[in-house]
Amino acid sequence: MRGKYKTEILFHLHNALRRRRISSSTPRRLFPPEKLIHNNNNNNIALSRFRFLGVNQSAHFLHSLAAPDRNFTGHDKQSAVDVHNVLKNHRGSSPEEIERILDKCGIVLTEGLILDVVNRNRSDWKPAYTLSRLILKKSVNLSSSSVYNEILDVLGKMRRFEEFHQVFDEMSERDEKTYEVFLNRYAAAHRVDEAVKVYERRREFGIKDGLVAFHGLLKWLCRYKHVEFAETLFCSYRREFVGFDLKAMNIILNGWCVLGNVHEAKRFWKDIVASKCRPDVVSYGTMINALTKKGKVGKAMELYRAMWETGRDPDVKICNNVIDALCFKKRIPEALGVFKEMSERGCSPNVATYNSLLKHLCKLRRTEKVWELVEEMEHKGGTCLPNDVTFGYLLKYSQKPEDVEAVLERMAKNMCVMTSDLYNLVFRLYVQWGDEEKAREIWSEMERSGLGPDQRTYTVMVHGLHTKGKIGEALSYYREMMSRGMVPEPRTEILLNQVKAKPKEEDNKLRLNSREEETEVEMNYT
Repeated sequence: MRGKYKTEILFHLHNALRRRRISSSTPRRLFPPEKLIHNNNNNNIALSRFRFLGVNQSAHFLHSLAAPDRNFTGHDKQSAVDVHNVLKNHRGSSPEEIERILDKCGIVLTEGLILDVVNRNRSDWKPAYTLSRLILKKSVNLSSSSVYNEILDVLGKMRRFEEFHQVFDEMSERDEKTYEVFLNRYAAAHRVDEAVKVYERRREFGIKDGLVAFHGLLKWLCRYKHVEFAETLFCSYRREFVGFDLKAMNIILNGWCVLGNVHEAKRFWKDIVASKCRPDVVSYGTMINALTKKGKVGKAMELYRAMWETGRDPDVKICNNVIDALCFKKRIPEALGVFKEMSERGCSPNVATYNSLLKHLCKLRRTEKVWELVEEMEHKGGTCLPNDVTFGYLLKYSQKPEDVEAVLERMAKNMCVMTSDLYNLVFRLYVQWGDEEKAREIWSEMERSGLGPDQRTYTVMVHGLHTKGKIGEALSYYREMMSRGMVPEPRTEILLNQVKAKPKEEDNKLRLNSREEETEVEMNYT
């Protein structure tokens, strides 16, 4: 065994044993006082204490907000982080090498552990595929097809169809979820003919109801803008399902609306009205959603009023659409009127209702009203309790670090967990404010929690460093992002191309100036 490889194994084994010893011998503290050191690109970054709640607390506070999983103990969650890090740090290694490292660390793969690891990074196909190899090698006991379905979903998402089909062939059990994954990923890759073939093979997935399977096919085709193809299929299969089916028609109507083609949506709406099927709440809701997205709030309000008048009481989702559209047009008093009306008519608001109001009130800096609504949400509880989206809006419009502290304190109070979106949001704010220390602490905390850094984090870091003139560091993070298989945004590529072109331009200018000076000397000499 080579010395370097042996050192790596011993390093992982030492870390795993140390973590298990700490977790078993000492009670876990929410705010550990230790000063942590994170090594990134050979630069030691000290994690000083992170002030979030107005008290000098450790940066681990953010990690304490990571989503809890009731099916796992803290020991199992730490194993998931260990496996995640091994797969990330040994990306180029074979499944056999990964297996040896995990064995040395004393980690036993279980169904729950594998699911957790797969869900930690759904934008990278390699870890998911490696885990599928390890499942076979170690004969992991799986109670259902859930693990394989998640792996298939990641492979299909990244368009790795060779590995996708290989894993599918190895599955001993397939279910309705497997069928959904196939339709979803084929339609997303615009392989519509293959999606239709999956529908024709639906019995292999244990689906006996042909109409349910057909609805699934139409849904995914429309989801990825193949609406015309879906409508043609609907007309072709209409006889098989005995005439018109309102649910199928609603799916296609929604497809035209999502596509933004209001003209075709109105045409199909007329087809529904002319058919034996009368528009239901879903049909109305779909049209109202399409009209509001096109800014036709007046027409949407006409349909909304017609629903109350004809006894098709709008549900909370439709009311939320109307409120959001009115707020977008800065018609806040009307939006608050609809909010009041729905409560009076027995349509209880939910967290999405409040979030629609908060999103626009935050943008308008109506701070007093914002916190009034947040307190109302906390008081009502249940489906109105603030969630990560709520705190995302509050963080997005924070104007100073103290605002971030107040929002995070509220999150802790409501037991709301951190997500990768919230991490990236806080990170971007600290980069914009030029607070490098806290930005790097967030970066380190994302690594510890397994929720990043992702492509968004690297993009913010690269652009932030470039703005400060730290071109070398920006290029270093850019190369690290590329080495991890992340695709940079077009604006990042443009920025880096400009940076690379500048030295050449400056060199050409120096050469030109040098030639001019030489010519001038020669002329003076002669």
